[in-house]
Amino acid sequence: MNQPTQAGPGRRRLAVHCRRIAEDPSFGMAVFAVILINAGLMGAETYSGLADAHRQVLQLAENGCLTLFTLEMLLRLGAYADRPKAFFRDPWNIFDLLIVASAFLPFLRENTTVLRLLRLARVLRTARFLPHLRILLLAVGRSLPGTASFLFVGALVLYVYAMVGWVCFAQSDPGHYGSIGRAMLTLFLLTTLDGLTDAVRAGLEISRFSIVYYASYALLASFVLVNVLIGVVLNSLDEAREMEEAEARARERAANDMDPADEVRDRIVAARLALDDLEASLSRIPATAKALPDRKQERQLESAR
Repeated sequence: MNQPTQAGPGRRRLAVHCRRIAEDPSFGMAVFAVILINAGLMGAETYSGLADAHRQVLQLAENGCLTLFTLEMLLRLGAYADRPKAFFRDPWNIFDLLIVASAFLPFLRENTTVLRLLRLARVLRTARFLPHLRILLLAVGRSLPGTASFLFVGALVLYVYAMVGWVCFAQSDPGHYGSIGRAMLTLFLLTTLDGLTDAVRAGLEISRFSIVYYASYALLASFVLVNVLIGVVLNSLDEAREMEEAEARARERAANDMDPADEVRDRIVAARLALDDLEASLSRIPATAKALPDRKQERQLESAR
């Protein structure tokens, strides 16, 4: 059986050096700040007067943000130089790579609308640096199946009540219940309870039993179904939090269960980098400072004699 190819010392050295920078909290805060600046630039471009007056400045700032994003991605790729396949196991790495690389594709750069949407997608990269936001996005994704079931039930309730409203109020209030489409639109707007008072008042002029119609609809659509949706989202949020904690524990176990040989190699590379930094710092010390210990030893010898 063929053994996997071990990364060379140069690649290990590069990976350790890049990983040290990429995992630094200040590096993450700097990238987060660039993402916010990029979002601010997009907002500034929506003002036509400001965009026309400072078009070159905004373009230079956009190119600067793109350059920083590219350098960040190269640095993250370098952090996986000793294990390239591990880079693509993280969905956030793939997302970041696609967003940054898409800015260099010719047919995308020529389409202004698509390019602006891709620039807008960079704002979503803030979830990488905000764990709670990452959990919320994961919860939204996991709640989609339950939300689809909720939408089906809600549409069914809306259709039934719209048919009843069309039968009861079509002749008296054709502007709101003249067709099934108008009735569904009216009831959909009443889901937020906005305008319910006016609808009940108009219904009472037609029949006293309309209060039962509107009260039952408000109770079912605005309270029961909305609470069901909230329950689905909260359940998905708990599942997303558990998944995030499980992934964190898995990464911690993977770090603890590292191959002893790989761990020793990483320590050797880190020690070499530290020695190189120490040697570089010693080379910057003036010659007079180096001669001070020798003079001190001479004085001690003279006193001993």
